[in-house]
Amino acid sequence: MTKSELIDRLAASYPWLSSKDTVVAVTAIMEALVNSLAQKRRIEIRGFGCFGVNYRPARAGRNPRTGERVAVPEKTLPYFKAGKQLRQRVNFGVEGCRQQGNRL
Repeated sequence: MTKSELIDRLAASYPWLSSKDTVVAVTAIMEALVNSLAQKRRIEIRGFGCFGVNYRPARAGRNPRTGERVAVPEKTLPYFKAGKQLRQRVNFGVEGCRQQGNRL
């Protein structure tokens, strides 16, 4: 799903919101996520998952073609870990998740 598809679905699900309001809301949420990750803070959305950043120190790598040593610089990477309810919905679907005894 793309950002525009998300906006369209939300606008269709909540008809009292104008499409401009929906765009503003989705954009604000995305900016808040990005700003928090840029400050290396963890974001947890219960039932959905956690966003965070992992630090990887500099290391020595190898060029697979030549075998030559190459310096790989340090970097910080974003990651996402799915929550329990999201994993169950993906694996079992909505009905299968209910049969497992979980609320949606």
